[in-house]
Amino acid sequence: MPNIGSVLKEEIVRLSRKESRSQVDPTKKATAQHRREIAELKRQVAQLERQVALLSRKTFAAPARVSTEPATQKVRFTAKGLSAQRERLGLSADKFGKLVGVSAQSIYSWEHERARPRAGQLSKVAALRTMGKREARARLEQFSAAATAAKKS
Repeated sequence: MPNIGSVLKEEIVRLSRKESRSQVDPTKKATAQHRREIAELKRQVAQLERQVALLSRKTFAAPARVSTEPATQKVRFTAKGLSAQRERLGLSADKFGKLVGVSAQSIYSWEHERARPRAGQLSKVAALRTMGKREARARLEQFSAAATAAKKS
């Protein structure tokens, strides 16, 4: 005859397994459902990212619209180009700065990429690109003559 303690223990184990299964099974089902939903959402996100990439490529490849405003040319600026231009004209940073209307320190900062010229200054730098050495020196002489005339008055 089996011991009553072992029979009770087996019955308790059986009932606890049954109860835990009844609690765990809905959780497993819910987890599986959540995983399916997450996978579907990931597929949707991937599809939308592909659409955005396609549309952005089409936007960049589209021809530019004709503007009724007066054309303003964009001026490229590189520090290397500025120093090459200054050397081409044979000017110091101070003299080049006087032509542009800024200090020598500003020219130095631009050339060492610590700062960038503003739009107005950039247009003056672009205007100096077409200037030769003689014209640059003549302008500097005009500035110095104007400065001495201002000091005398």
